[in-house]
Amino acid sequence: AVMTNDAMVSEKIENPRFLRKSEAKVKKAQRTLSRKKIGSKNREKAKLILAKKHERIANQRQDFLHKLSRRIVDENQVIVVETLKSKDMMKNHKVAKSIGDVSWYEFVRQLEYKSRFYGRTLIKADPWYASTQICSTCGVKGEKKKLDVREWTCTHCGAYHDRDINASLNLLMLAD
Repeated sequence: AVMTNDAMVSEKIENPRFLRKSEAKVKKAQRTLSRKKIGSKNREKAKLILAKKHERIANQRQDFLHKLSRRIVDENQVIVVETLKSKDMMKNHKVAKSIGDVSWYEFVRQLEYKSRFYGRTLIKADPWYASTQICSTCGVKGEKKKLDVREWTCTHCGAYHDRDINASLNLLMLAD
Protein backbone atom coordinates (compact mmCIF):
# COMPACT_ATOMS: atom_id res chain seq x y z
CA ALA A 1 0.00 0.00 0.00
CA VAL A 2 1.24 3.47 -0.82
CA MET A 3 0.48 6.30 1.61
CA THR A 4 0.94 10.01 1.02
CA ASN A 5 1.48 12.19 4.06
CA ASP A 6 -0.43 15.20 2.69
CA ALA A 7 -4.03 14.06 2.71
CA MET A 8 -3.52 10.61 4.27
CA VAL A 9 -4.71 9.08 1.01
CA SER A 10 -3.98 5.42 0.60
CA GLU A 11 -3.68 3.48 -2.62
CA LYS A 12 -3.20 -0.25 -2.85
CA ILE A 13 -1.05 -1.29 -5.78
CA GLU A 14 -1.73 -4.82 -6.86
CA ASN A 15 1.00 -7.25 -7.81
CA PRO A 16 0.89 -7.50 -11.64
CA ARG A 17 1.96 -11.20 -11.47
CA PHE A 18 3.92 -11.23 -14.70
CA LEU A 19 5.24 -14.77 -14.17
CA ARG A 20 1.80 -16.17 -13.31
CA LYS A 21 0.26 -14.61 -16.44
CA SER A 22 2.95 -16.04 -18.74
CA GLU A 23 3.34 -19.37 -16.94
CA ALA A 24 1.45 -21.41 -19.54
CA LYS A 25 3.59 -20.05 -22.38
CA VAL A 26 6.81 -20.75 -20.46
CA LYS A 27 5.68 -24.30 -19.63
CA LYS A 28 4.88 -24.96 -23.28
CA ALA A 29 8.29 -23.67 -24.37
CA GLN A 30 9.99 -25.83 -21.73
CA ARG A 31 8.10 -28.93 -22.88
CA THR A 32 9.03 -28.19 -26.49
CA LEU A 33 12.68 -27.82 -25.52
CA SER A 34 12.72 -31.05 -23.52
CA ARG A 35 11.47 -33.02 -26.55
CA LYS A 36 14.33 -31.89 -28.80
CA LYS A 37 17.40 -34.02 -29.36
CA ILE A 38 20.46 -32.77 -27.48
CA GLY A 39 22.90 -30.99 -29.78
CA SER A 40 20.41 -30.39 -32.60
CA LYS A 41 19.71 -27.07 -34.31
CA ASN A 42 16.03 -27.34 -33.38
CA ARG A 43 17.00 -27.63 -29.70
CA GLU A 44 19.03 -24.41 -30.02
CA LYS A 45 16.01 -22.68 -31.57
CA ALA A 46 13.72 -23.95 -28.79
CA LYS A 47 16.24 -22.82 -26.16
CA LEU A 48 16.25 -19.34 -27.70
CA ILE A 49 12.43 -19.19 -27.69
CA LEU A 50 12.35 -20.17 -23.98
CA ALA A 51 15.03 -17.59 -23.14
CA LYS A 52 13.01 -14.87 -24.91
CA LYS A 53 9.91 -15.77 -22.88
CA HIS A 54 11.89 -15.47 -19.63
CA GLU A 55 13.48 -12.22 -20.82
CA ARG A 56 10.07 -10.74 -21.61
CA ILE A 57 8.84 -11.51 -18.07
CA ALA A 58 11.98 -9.96 -16.56
CA ASN A 59 11.62 -6.85 -18.75
CA GLN A 60 7.94 -6.43 -17.82
CA ARG A 61 8.81 -6.71 -14.12
CA GLN A 62 11.69 -4.21 -14.40
CA ASP A 63 9.54 -1.74 -16.34
CA PHE A 64 6.78 -1.90 -13.73
CA LEU A 65 9.23 -1.49 -10.82
CA HIS A 66 11.00 1.47 -12.42
CA LYS A 67 7.74 3.28 -13.19
CA LEU A 68 6.30 2.64 -9.73
CA SER A 69 9.47 3.57 -7.83
CA ARG A 70 9.84 6.77 -9.86
CA ARG A 71 6.22 7.71 -9.19
CA ILE A 72 6.61 7.14 -5.45
CA VAL A 73 9.83 9.17 -5.32
CA ASP A 74 8.27 12.00 -7.36
CA GLU A 75 5.12 12.22 -5.21
CA ASN A 76 6.65 11.92 -1.72
CA GLN A 77 9.38 13.60 0.32
CA VAL A 78 9.63 10.83 2.92
CA ILE A 79 9.31 7.17 1.98
CA VAL A 80 9.06 4.39 4.57
CA VAL A 81 9.55 0.76 3.54
CA GLU A 82 9.36 -2.45 5.48
CA THR A 83 12.56 -4.47 5.15
CA LEU A 84 11.04 -7.92 4.92
CA LYS A 85 13.21 -11.02 4.89
CA SER A 86 12.07 -12.42 1.56
CA LYS A 87 14.63 -15.25 1.71
CA ASP A 88 12.97 -16.60 4.85
CA MET A 89 9.48 -15.99 3.47
CA MET A 90 10.28 -17.97 0.32
CA LYS A 91 10.78 -21.10 2.43
CA ASN A 92 6.98 -21.32 2.52
CA HIS A 93 6.35 -23.14 -0.77
CA LYS A 94 2.77 -21.86 -0.97
CA VAL A 95 3.80 -18.22 -1.43
CA ALA A 96 7.37 -18.56 -2.73
CA LYS A 97 6.55 -18.08 -6.40
CA SER A 98 4.43 -14.98 -5.71
CA ILE A 99 7.12 -13.44 -3.51
CA GLY A 100 9.77 -14.08 -6.14
CA ASP A 101 7.52 -12.68 -8.85
CA VAL A 102 7.07 -9.34 -7.05
CA SER A 103 10.86 -8.65 -6.62
CA TRP A 104 10.77 -6.82 -3.28
CA TYR A 105 14.53 -6.52 -2.95
CA GLU A 106 14.88 -4.93 -6.40
CA PHE A 107 12.02 -2.53 -5.65
CA VAL A 108 13.65 -1.33 -2.41
CA ARG A 109 17.02 -1.05 -4.19
CA GLN A 110 15.46 1.19 -6.85
CA LEU A 111 13.71 3.30 -4.21
CA GLU A 112 17.05 3.71 -2.40
CA TYR A 113 19.06 5.05 -5.31
CA LYS A 114 16.22 7.17 -6.72
CA SER A 115 15.43 8.76 -3.36
CA ARG A 116 19.14 9.48 -2.86
CA PHE A 117 19.39 11.01 -6.37
CA TYR A 118 16.28 13.20 -5.96
CA GLY A 119 17.02 14.22 -2.36
CA ARG A 120 14.18 12.29 -0.72
CA THR A 121 14.32 10.58 2.67
CA LEU A 122 14.00 6.80 2.69
CA ILE A 123 13.37 5.13 6.04
CA LYS A 124 13.75 1.37 6.34
CA ALA A 125 11.62 -0.10 9.11
CA ASP A 126 13.03 -2.90 11.21
CA PRO A 127 11.97 -6.36 9.94
CA TRP A 128 10.69 -7.18 13.42
CA TYR A 129 8.47 -4.06 13.66
CA ALA A 130 4.93 -5.50 13.99
CA SER A 131 3.28 -3.15 11.50
CA THR A 132 0.41 -5.55 10.76
CA GLN A 133 -0.32 -6.44 14.40
CA ILE A 134 -0.50 -2.88 15.81
CA CYS A 135 -3.82 -1.04 15.53
CA SER A 136 -3.17 2.24 13.71
CA THR A 137 -6.11 3.87 15.55
CA CYS A 138 -5.38 3.11 19.21
CA GLY A 139 -1.82 1.72 19.07
CA VAL A 140 -2.56 -1.54 20.87
CA LYS A 141 -0.58 -4.56 19.66
CA GLY A 142 -2.90 -7.45 18.94
CA GLU A 143 -2.19 -11.12 18.39
CA LYS A 144 -0.10 -12.43 15.48
CA LYS A 145 -2.20 -12.87 12.38
CA LYS A 146 -1.86 -15.54 9.71
CA LEU A 147 -1.17 -14.49 6.10
CA ASP A 148 -4.71 -15.29 4.97
CA VAL A 149 -6.19 -12.73 7.41
CA ARG A 150 -6.45 -9.68 5.13
CA GLU A 151 -8.95 -7.68 7.23
CA TRP A 152 -9.42 -7.56 11.00
CA THR A 153 -11.16 -5.69 13.82
CA CYS A 154 -9.23 -4.33 16.81
CA THR A 155 -10.33 -6.00 20.04
CA HIS A 156 -9.46 -2.87 22.04
CA CYS A 157 -11.10 0.00 20.12
CA GLY A 158 -13.28 -1.87 17.60
CA ALA A 159 -11.70 -0.23 14.53
CA TYR A 160 -11.96 -2.25 11.32
CA HIS A 161 -8.67 -2.50 9.36
CA ASP A 162 -7.44 -3.66 6.01
CA ARG A 163 -4.15 -5.42 6.84
CA ASP A 164 -2.04 -3.60 4.23
CA ILE A 165 -3.51 -0.14 4.80
CA ASN A 166 -3.11 -0.54 8.57
CA ALA A 167 0.54 -1.58 8.12
CA SER A 168 1.22 1.41 5.86
CA LEU A 169 -0.35 3.79 8.42
CA ASN A 170 1.86 2.32 11.15
CA LEU A 171 4.94 2.67 8.93
CA LEU A 172 3.97 6.25 8.14
CA MET A 173 3.97 7.01 11.87
CA LEU A 174 7.67 6.00 11.93
CA ALA A 175 8.39 8.91 9.57
CA ASP A 176 7.07 11.50 12.04
